[in-house]
Amino acid sequence: MGYSRAGFEVLGVDIDPQPRYPLEFLQADAMALDPDFIATFDAIHASPPCQSYSDLAKRNGNAHEWPRLIEPVRDMLIRSGLPYIIENVEGAPLRNPIVLCGTMFPGLRVIRHRLFETNFPLLAPPHGRHPLCHTMDKRKSHYGKTDEMRDFVSVNGGGNCSVAAARDAMGIDWMNKGELNEAIPPAYTQFIGEQLMEQLRVRPDERRWTPTRQNVIAAEAFV
Repeated sequence: MGYSRAGFEVLGVDIDPQPRYPLEFLQADAMALDPDFIATFDAIHASPPCQSYSDLAKRNGNAHEWPRLIEPVRDMLIRSGLPYIIENVEGAPLRNPIVLCGTMFPGLRVIRHRLFETNFPLLAPPHGRHPLCHTMDKRKSHYGKTDEMRDFVSVNGGGNCSVAAARDAMGIDWMNKGELNEAIPPAYTQFIGEQLMEQLRVRPDERRWTPTRQNVIAAEAFV
């Protein structure tokens, strides 16, 4: 959704069905897409599975049970010759990524660090101080002192806030809780998309790709 707000036509791709995805959608294995099909787009956003790189998997000692696809995805994107974005969690082996956090965007109320690797110049906003997050844990000293519809919330697999609060905090009104746990706030991809659009508008002799129409393929939907 963020890329759409930045002015792109978006095709979301995911290996699993995404009945609540609000834009055009193709159920497919992104790694098996025809290069000629990929070449019809102006840019690619990829969000390879993050579980293997997550802190939870490292704590549980089961990171090896999940696929590690960042390197093959990067190889595919480089071969395409298109501007690309790879998104993942902290700890993932991305090259010179920027970090985006909900504190950087007015209106968001979620602390969600995500890394973004690109092959075009990308600047990040200043990183604000992390405020207290609303908690339902009575052991926490600030229990009962926050409001889930006003303060920052933690949107993850735990029961830290209601679905309504998670949707409001992330600026997403179409996802269920499981999808929200994995999603990128649209403000992040709008921010990236606006910088990408500027790159596509520079003189042709100053870039190595030629846009056809401003459209972007988002592999693994949730953007």
